[in-house]
Amino acid sequence: MRSLVAVAAALLTACAAPGPGDSQAPIARRAAAQLPTDALLLGEQHDAAEHQQIERETVMALAQGGRLAALALEMAEEGNSTAHLPRDATEAQVQTALGWNDKGWPWAAYGPVVMAAVRAGVPVIGANLQRAHMKDAMADVSLDAQLPEAARTEQQQAVRSGHCNLLPESQIVPMTRIQIARDRAMAQAVVKARVPGKTVLLVSGAGHGNKQLGVPQHLPTDVSVKAVRMRAGPPDEADRAFDAVWPTPALAEADYCAGVKPPPRPAG
Repeated sequence: MRSLVAVAAALLTACAAPGPGDSQAPIARRAAAQLPTDALLLGEQHDAAEHQQIERETVMALAQGGRLAALALEMAEEGNSTAHLPRDATEAQVQTALGWNDKGWPWAAYGPVVMAAVRAGVPVIGANLQRAHMKDAMADVSLDAQLPEAARTEQQQAVRSGHCNLLPESQIVPMTRIQIARDRAMAQAVVKARVPGKTVLLVSGAGHGNKQLGVPQHLPTDVSVKAVRMRAGPPDEADRAFDAVWPTPALAEADYCAGVKPPPRPAG
């Protein structure tokens, strides 16, 4: 315990530290306020560039304190890892090791986060469900029992709204199973990467970090977890499902469903 206190103290580098809820506190202090924990989940808004900057600063703070066991990513599929690469690996080598999909996840946004870990000698691991397994997940009825009924219903509603309320109702349950399978895969990646006395940092969309619906629901009870939501906008009810909220400047409102058309109905 004394060593954990010492590491946290090392992260708190300034004299008069603001409280852990102070949104103006340096990222190192805010990260330190969540320690000690086996897993720290940072939930982002994918189009908020400031969130990726915060992720990079968190990686650097934990790595400099000798606390970072691994950086796990929603943005890369399970089974991919940089563990075999040296600290001076090129960005191309890192992208290859992670099977990086630049169209889905722009390297310009996430590369600095990943490379901060690589340069610190910390493994970066893919945590997301492999695309090849998604079809199987859709048919896996055992996934329905992975969440309490109320949470599963809320997750189904999130799937509806996330698809602009255009999915046929028959697809809601199968698509929810994919979401649950993804959360379970990320939880399994965290468990595999766990190192006693250190912290696995998982970077994902905020929904995956939700302690009532997401990854924390699939972690063993002996794995301690803290979930942080980075929020670019006004507070909302989802904030209550996180241990901390790190607000960032609001982004211009965007209607992601604008121009999205429902699929054509079959003839006849």
